[in-house]
Amino acid sequence: MEKFDQSYLRMAAVWAQNSYCKRRQVGALLVKDRMIISDGYNGTPSGFENVCEDENGVTKPYVLHAEANAITKVAQSGNSSSGATLYVTASPCVECAKLIIQAGIKRVVYRDEYRLTDGVDLLRKAGIIVEQVD
Repeated sequence: MEKFDQSYLRMAAVWAQNSYCKRRQVGALLVKDRMIISDGYNGTPSGFENVCEDENGVTKPYVLHAEANAITKVAQSGNSSSGATLYVTASPCVECAKLIIQAGIKRVVYRDEYRLTDGVDLLRKAGIIVEQVD
């Protein structure tokens, strides 16, 4: 485990508090050469109301995950995520895993295990280092 893993995960947890989602708040940091190059938390797309759940408490289908927000944000910045480490408070879903692979991220460090493991399984199949840190 890298010396800074727990610190970056704590920072991702703080960033998650920016989410308007009620069911689950997730934060992500993209780190390269010990510099934070992007961040994200789960929420609605730009220009949408900051309400993640419908009247029945079900997450709206267009809510973006923290990892997707961090990856799309770095794409707009001119930075490259190639070779970066993604710190995220919950293990990635399979849709985010596909984005992580395509973004060239080499390592994913997460805190909480999501009920489905297909995202982590796909990352490992792609040769990405995946670690859970408490």
